[in-house]
Parts: sequence; C-alpha cells; structure tokens
Amino acid sequence: MIDLNSFPDLSAVDVGAFAAKPTTLTPGQTEAAVNLWASEDGQTNIGVWECTPGRFTADRTAAGEYCHIIAGRATVQNQDGSNPREIGPGDLLILPKGWKGEWTIHEHMRKLYVIGG
Repeated sequence: MIDLNSFPDLSAVDVGAFAAKPTTLTPGQTEAAVNLWASEDGQTNIGVWECTPGRFTADRTAAGEYCHIIAGRATVQNQDGSNPREIGPGDLLILPKGWKGEWTIHEHMRKLYVIGG
C-alpha cells in the first residue's frame, strides 16, 4: 500500500534552530531547514527552509530545485549576474540542474523546496 503524506500550514512548520549559512557573502547570515519527505532512493527531498537577510552563493550542479516562496523577498540571479528574478510570497522559482548563482535575501525568507535529480 502507498502511504499518503499531508503537511498542513507550511507557514507554521518548525524549521529548528538557525545556524550560520555556509555559503554566505554576508557575515552573520543564518538559515534553518526541516526535511519533510524523502524518496526511498534519496534522490528527491521536500522540506521547508528559512534564511535571514543577506547574500549567498548557490550551486545546483547535482540536482535541480523548485522553490515555492511562502514569506519574504529575494533577488536570485545567475553566477555571472545575468537574468535576475525578484521573488516573493506565492512565487515559484525553478533552479534547473546545473544552475549556479547568487541569492540576495531582502526580507527574512521561508520557502518550500523540492530538490531532485
């Protein structure tokens, strides 16, 4: 039998303790995340992530990511500074496998993420 999963009110999910953002370009930037679901093969992960304002680099070489923004505002752009996208609550951002770039969080952000090959 296949088990169905449901996660109500993603704005209230506890993401746990905040820690330093490893790829930050802004001293003091922190993040927290909780993984809600993972595929049996470990290839797909779904969870909720939060991050404080600042800039950081991101690398999606190994897997793409779908980001549904729950709260906050940010600008996301390619590694070379091209193709900036302003994102906020309700927006869906797709970072295809192979993408590298930079995020600038303008307002404390919360997103639902789906990361997979």
